[in-house]
Amino acid sequence: MITPSMTIIYVDNPEKSADFYQHLLGVEPVEKSPTFAMFAFSNGFKLAMWSKHTVEPAAKATGGGGEVCFLCEQKEQVDALYQQWQAEGVAIAQKPTEMDFGYTFVAEDLDGHRLRVYKFYG
Repeated sequence: MITPSMTIIYVDNPEKSADFYQHLLGVEPVEKSPTFAMFAFSNGFKLAMWSKHTVEPAAKATGGGGEVCFLCEQKEQVDALYQQWQAEGVAIAQKPTEMDFGYTFVAEDLDGHRLRVYKFYG
């Protein structure tokens, strides 16, 4: 059996993206270089940024084709993060909204990757 362990997003500038995510998530990267950066979270998940200019094989798509999702335990946490990120100038693609799976909003990082924050109702 295999276990998913990491998501890699392709970015223009991994160091700049790492600074963005460090500020957004309040976590320092475990690796940061001009071509690659990575964050490791307490639940074992890893989020990495690889330069779209050096990834091999070359990527056909970069930002906006998927989502990195962040689970909140309470609906109030979703609203609090929305207010915080909006105040910090993070691009917002969708304001907090009730959807069939839960309560959510969507932001975008520096390269247009969608960041979905949600409270799951399942």
